[in-house]
Amino acid sequence: MDLFLFTVDAGFGRDVVAAGAAGIVVDWERRGKARRQAGEGTQINADTVEDLARVRAATDGRLLCRVNGAGPWTAGEVEDALAAGADEILLPMVRTAEEVDRTLDLVAGRCGLGILVETQDAVDRVAELSRRPLSRVYVGLNDLRIDRRSTELFRPLVDGTVNAVRAAVRQPFGVGGLTLPGGGFPVPGVLLAAELVRLRTDFTFLRRSFTADMAGRDPFVEVPRLLAALADLAGADPRTVADRRAGFVAAVEGAAVAADAAVAVPA
Repeated sequence: MDLFLFTVDAGFGRDVVAAGAAGIVVDWERRGKARRQAGEGTQINADTVEDLARVRAATDGRLLCRVNGAGPWTAGEVEDALAAGADEILLPMVRTAEEVDRTLDLVAGRCGLGILVETQDAVDRVAELSRRPLSRVYVGLNDLRIDRRSTELFRPLVDGTVNAVRAAVRQPFGVGGLTLPGGGFPVPGVLLAAELVRLRTDFTFLRRSFTADMAGRDPFVEVPRLLAALADLAGADPRTVADRRAGFVAAVEGAAVAADAAVAVPA
């Protein structure tokens, strides 16, 4: 499973890639995001063209740039990302095939284009979307939860949604995010990692939990340890896979009950 680190810390990114991660994501997505994610406690980055160029100079790992959702600004963002050295562009908040087609026309084969399936519209159209020449398809659980007006982050992983998307996708497929072995909340990271392996996930992201858990740690120790844990999970027998799946579902259901109980407690 390829690991992609969200960062603009060029030195940290260089070391994580050298230690075994596949590449880095520089994140330009912020148009309308504060309004969409108001009160959600999610991460909104403020990365720049200069950040992308600086990270490009620091590493030869694969460099992805998440632009804003499709709009009149997309042409300029594509050109800026290419000029700064992006290997791929990630298009978030996809709702229609036309958005993807227009962006593919703008890219014009000069780099890869991946999409983020994080709206119900994209889930409903994923078979159509996957017929496009995309470099990767990623299910974004946070925005999908918000789009569905749900309180449960991991629900798409247990209600059949992600299984259906995975079955439809021909390109490299990603979902979720990982941190170091032993981490993860409210669902233990080892159970989430086992679920990603069960789904035959080709790549995933290392985001703020990973960066926080890495404080004071050596990437050249921790990244190989994470990759070894994934390899160990991939070698499990069918009974163990089933047991881990059951444990994951139970953990998701338990987290949902705890969240509902917290909401029900009067202030």
